[in-house]
Amino acid sequence: MQHNSFQKILVIQTASIGDVVLMTPVLEKLHVHYPHAKIDLLMKAGFETLFVDHPFVNSILLWEKSKDKYKHLRLLLKETRKTSYDLIINLQRFFSTGLLTILSGASVTIGFDKNPLSLFFSKRIKHLITLEKAALHEVDRNLSLIEPLTDNKKHAPKLYPSKHDYAKVSPFKTKSYVCLAPASLWFTKQFPTARWIEFLSAIPADIHVYMLGSKADIKLCDEILDKAKHPNSLNLAGKLSLLESAALMRDARMNYVNDSAPMHLCSSVNAPTTAIYCSTVPAFGFGPLSDDSVVVESPKQLSCRPCGLHGHRSCPEKHFDCAHSIDLNRLVARL
Repeated sequence: MQHNSFQKILVIQTASIGDVVLMTPVLEKLHVHYPHAKIDLLMKAGFETLFVDHPFVNSILLWEKSKDKYKHLRLLLKETRKTSYDLIINLQRFFSTGLLTILSGASVTIGFDKNPLSLFFSKRIKHLITLEKAALHEVDRNLSLIEPLTDNKKHAPKLYPSKHDYAKVSPFKTKSYVCLAPASLWFTKQFPTARWIEFLSAIPADIHVYMLGSKADIKLCDEILDKAKHPNSLNLAGKLSLLESAALMRDARMNYVNDSAPMHLCSSVNAPTTAIYCSTVPAFGFGPLSDDSVVVESPKQLSCRPCGLHGHRSCPEKHFDCAHSIDLNRLVARL
C-alpha cells in the first residue's frame, strides 16, 4: 500500500491522562505528513474532554473499562472493522488492544514489540526504558512508531484549550499567580502534605496561589490551604476541566507539580514547570518538556531510588527520604 494513500488512521492509547498527553505528538506529526487523512482516537472513557475542539482529531472511540470491559471491547472491534482503517498505530502494550489491532482488518498495523501480539502487526518497534543519562523520552519512543512513515523530526505534546476555556479562567489572571497541583495517584510520587504546607507558607503574600486537581483532591488542597494560611490562595480543585486547568497553567508565573498528569498538561501548553520528583526519576523518560522546566529532587544518592517505574502505595523502605530530603529553597527560588 502506498503510504500517501492513508485516508483513515486510528491511534490507540487507552492508558492514563499523562500517557494520553504524551501521545499527542503522534497526532501532530501524522497531520503534517497526511493532512487529508481522518485521524481517529481510541482511548479510555473519561479523558475525552482533552480533545474537545482538537483540530486534527476526527472522532473518538471510547473504551469503557470500569464496567463490562470486554463487552465494550467487542463493540469497539465491531466499530473498527466497520470503518476499515488504512493504518492503526497502537501505543498500548497490552493483549486486549493487540487483539483489537490484529482483528481490525486494517491494511497497516504498527505497535511496540512489548505488546504480546506484536508478532502479528505489520511492523513492531522496540520499546526501551533504561536509566541511562541519554535515555529516550516517552514522546520520542511514541514517535518512533511512525518514523518509518514520516521522518525523524521531534514534536512536542500539544493540547488545544478553546476560547471558552481561556475565558473561564481569565478572571483568575488579573494578578501575578502560581499554581500548585499537590496530588498524585501514587503515594510515593506525591510530595508529602506537610511539605506542601511548608512551601505554601513560604510563598510571598502578594503572589496569588491556585490549587489544582480533580474532585478527589479537594480535601487534600483544603488541608494544605487551612494549615499554610497563605492570605491569597484559592482551591480550584474539582472546579476546572482538564483543558481549563491547562489554560490557567499556561500563563502562571510558575506551576508546581509532582511527576503526574498536571506536569504533562504543563508540557502541552508550554507552561513554566517545576516538577518535584520523589521516588521516580526523569531518566525513565516522562519528564517535563516546557521550555522553562526544572526538575527538583533529593540531593541524596539513595540506593533505593528509583523504587519503581510508577511509584507505590507507601515507601518500601518506610522512611520516604526521597521526598523528605528535598530542599524547599529550590522550590522558592523558582518563584
